[in-house]
Amino acid sequence: MGETHSVDGNIRSVTDKSDQSIVDPTKVIQLSWKPRAFLYKGFMSAAECDHVVKMAKDKLQKSMVADNESGKSVLSNIRTSSGMFLSKGQDEVINRIEERIAAWTFLPKENGEAIQVLRYEFGEKYEPHYDYFHDKYNQALGGHRIATVLMYLSDAVKGGETVFPSSEEDTTVKDDSWSDCAKKGIAVKPRKGDALLFYSLHPDATPDESSLHGGCPVIEGEKWSATKWIHVLPFGKPKKEGCADENEKCGEWAAYGECDKNPSYMVGTQEWPGACRKSCKVC
Repeated sequence: MGETHSVDGNIRSVTDKSDQSIVDPTKVIQLSWKPRAFLYKGFMSAAECDHVVKMAKDKLQKSMVADNESGKSVLSNIRTSSGMFLSKGQDEVINRIEERIAAWTFLPKENGEAIQVLRYEFGEKYEPHYDYFHDKYNQALGGHRIATVLMYLSDAVKGGETVFPSSEEDTTVKDDSWSDCAKKGIAVKPRKGDALLFYSLHPDATPDESSLHGGCPVIEGEKWSATKWIHVLPFGKPKKEGCADENEKCGEWAAYGECDKNPSYMVGTQEWPGACRKSCKVC
C-alpha cells in the first residue's frame, strides 16, 4: 500500500493505484447466484473508512424507510439505525470511492444515489426487505434500484451480519461466532473495508425476490456502513442552464417535504444539480 496522509482534514492519496478507480478482481468472492451477490475483500482502505465515519458522525438522524404505497419516507420499527446522506462527489475521497464503485459494477456513476452512511448500535437492525421499489413514486426517480453496494466501515464484534433469508441453500459452516439471525441464509460478517455487491433485479430487469436481505441485530460493538444504491436510469443529471424542474411532479414532491427528505435527488450539488431545484427554491 502507498502512503496516505491528512491535509486540512482531507485524506490525500500518494502513489497508490488501489486508491483510484482501479479494482482487483482477484479480491472478489462469489457468494451466490440466487441472488447474485459478491464480496470484495479490502474494497476501501482503513483511512477511507475512518474519513467517511468522521464526515457522518455529527449529522446522524433516525433512519427511515419508503412507504410501499405512497413512497414517502416514514419511520418504522423494521429499521432502527441512524444515518445521513453524503453529497455526490462531496470531496475527493468520496468521489474516488464512487469512481471505484462504477468501475467494479460496470454501472454508470450517474445512475447512483448519494452514499448513505449508517450506524447500528447494540440491538439495532434492519428487518429483511427489498431494495427495489413497490411504489410508482420512487420508480419515477431513476427507475428501480438494480444493484446495491454495501461498504463496511467498522468491525462489529458480534452480530450485525447481512443475511439473505431467501437465498439458495447456504453451504457455509457457521460456528458460534455467527449470530442466530445470520444462520437463516447466506450471510456476510461486517469487516472494515469489505464491500458487498448484490443485484435486486434479474438480468432482464425484473425484480429478484431472492434478493430479500436484512441487517442482523448488533450483539456487541458498533457497526458502521455506507450504502450506494444504483438505478437502471440516471439519478440526478449534470448541470443545465437556467432554472427549471425536470419532472412534472416536482411541485407535488416539494409540497410533501422531499426537498429536505431526499435532497440528493431534489436539490443535488453544484456538480450534480437535482431534478427539482426550481420547486425547492434553490435557484
